[in-house]
Amino acid sequence: MFANSKEVSSNQSGLYEHLEKVVCRHRDSEYKKPIQAHNHEAFEQLVVWIDGRSKPLIMDSCCGTGMSTVNLAKQHPEHLVVGVDQSKVRITKPGSGGEDVPDNCLFLRANCEDVWRLCIEANLLFEKHYILYPNPWPKADHFKRRWHGHPVFSYLPRLSPYIHLRSNWPVYLAEFAKAWSLLGYTEYAVEELEVGSPLTLFEHKYHESGQHLYQLTVTAS
Repeated sequence: MFANSKEVSSNQSGLYEHLEKVVCRHRDSEYKKPIQAHNHEAFEQLVVWIDGRSKPLIMDSCCGTGMSTVNLAKQHPEHLVVGVDQSKVRITKPGSGGEDVPDNCLFLRANCEDVWRLCIEANLLFEKHYILYPNPWPKADHFKRRWHGHPVFSYLPRLSPYIHLRSNWPVYLAEFAKAWSLLGYTEYAVEELEVGSPLTLFEHKYHESGQHLYQLTVTAS
C-alpha cells in the first residue's frame, strides 16, 4: 500500500501571495486564545515526568503514531524526547506505546499550540524541535492552517533555537523559511532528503511511492 501515496496537489505554484502580510500581523500581535483544560493536564504530565531528570529536551510535534518520537529517543539516549499529537486514535496505535518505547520517551495527547505556549510560560525550553510531515493544507485559501500561517508561529523561536522540518511539498518548507526570516532570523535553503531509515510512517510511504522528500533546518541564533 505504501507505493500508492499521492503527491501533493495545490493551486499554488510558489509562495502564498499574502504570506508576509499574515506573518507580520501575527508577529506584531499577541495570541490570546484560551488554553484548553486537557492541554493544561497534558502539560502537567510533562512537568511531572521531567521532574528530577536533568537531560536536555527534544520535542516531536504532530508525532502521529509516534514512530518518529521513538526513533528520535533511540537516536538521542542522552535526551528526553516528547511526542505531541492531538489525535487519540493516532497516538494510541501500536508503535506509540508498549515495550518498544524507550524510557526517555513520553507521549502527550494535546494541541501543539497550547503545549508550546505553556512550555514557554514555564521557561521549559527544548534543545531541538522536530515538525515532520505536517498537514500541508495545500489549497491557497487554507494558508492560515499551516504552522507558519498560524498566530502561534512567532512563539516558536522562544520554544527552541533549532527546528527541523520535513515534507513532500517543498513549497511548505520554502514558506516556513520565509516566515522564519520575517521573525528576524536567517533564511535557510530547502534541501532534498536522502532517505536512509525513515523516521515516520509518512516518510516511509512517500519514499516507497517514489516521491521526492525535502528537509529544512532553521535556527534562532
